[in-house]
Amino acid sequence: MAINLKPLGSRVVVEPIEQEEVLPSGLVLPETAKEKPQKGTVLSVGAGDRDDEGKRVPMDVKVGDVVLYAKYGGTEIKLESKKLLILRESDILAIVEGK
Repeated sequence: MAINLKPLGSRVVVEPIEQEEVLPSGLVLPETAKEKPQKGTVLSVGAGDRDDEGKRVPMDVKVGDVVLYAKYGGTEIKLESKKLLILRESDILAIVEGK
């Protein structure tokens, strides 16, 4: 998916990873009954915030990283029929390594 969003400052655009949830009984939970995903793939990153001297502070995440983020963090948007989140880097809790 080609994305045309360039987040500002320390914001990132994340595509949530929807996981189909199957109960032990074999029933599949519909999307409306599931909790919000907290894992996603970084699609775009901003340039980073500025420090007290005006210099850019580099971002810790990069495009392609799989991250865990705060449950109710960010702003959900819809672009090209995809649900995306715009999060502050501080809303990202961890980078998942060794996918």
